[in-house]
Amino acid sequence: MTNSQTIDWQVLLDRAREAAACAYAPYSEFPVGAAGLTADGRIVSGCNVENASYGLGLCAECGMVSDLHRTGGGRLVAMVAANPEGEKLVPCGRCRQLLHEAGGGDLMVDTTRGPRPLRELLADAFGPDDLLARQADHPEGS
Repeated sequence: MTNSQTIDWQVLLDRAREAAACAYAPYSEFPVGAAGLTADGRIVSGCNVENASYGLGLCAECGMVSDLHRTGGGRLVAMVAANPEGEKLVPCGRCRQLLHEAGGGDLMVDTTRGPRPLRELLADAFGPDDLLARQADHPEGS
């Protein structure tokens, strides 16, 4: 995202609401949608998909990150999660980690308290740089 590109939070919220309307949530009856803006200006989205084996359910943010890669990859610069009524929802801890991989600490997340950088929601996050540093410290065969 360039400095001249602004985030239209209402468009993202509308897309998240649309995605939430497609959610498969027969067990919790808690549909969630997520929408994100990529650095190149695309909007990606996803919805939660539950499973009778509860641990196998997928959060809306998982679907959104999958859509990010399906449509060409890149980095997320902004995102919002919401229910079908447009009420903003804060990503769970697992999804915060997933979002960190897709957008880093600078990713703006619209919350009930307004947009905030992901680094405020996931302090001291573990990410790709941590693995690269470890590989540099422990080259193969040593």
